[in-house]
Amino acid sequence: MIVADINIISYLLLPTTYSDSADRLYKKDPDWAAPTLWKSEFRNVLALYLRKDIITLEKALQLQETAESLMIQNEFDIASSPILTLVDNSNCSSYDCEFVALANHLNTQLVTQDKKILRDFPSTAISISNFLK
Repeated sequence: MIVADINIISYLLLPTTYSDSADRLYKKDPDWAAPTLWKSEFRNVLALYLRKDIITLEKALQLQETAESLMIQNEFDIASSPILTLVDNSNCSSYDCEFVALANHLNTQLVTQDKKILRDFPSTAISISNFLK
């Protein structure tokens, strides 16, 4: 099991420069976890795609359903204390720290392409390319 941040989930479902890597990541380890916050963040990504006319509402609804099916068994609520502790010791947002806290809680790695998370949490966070090595 890995924790996948919202970018990784988005790369798997939307066409991006990292989509091929996200596909390989999913084939290597299809057991992805995320804090429940991921749903709101993914809806925000879809909102951006909708507003830029990259996808239709029908496609956005289908992508949301696909994502929820993918993550349904691996959504977790995280207590505030470990999240705020991570915030206090980093330059990352509380949203980012939720993913880090979940990885710590599950004793696994957070796969991300976010440079700030990779820099601030090198013992927890790993890039797609390094995970695939």
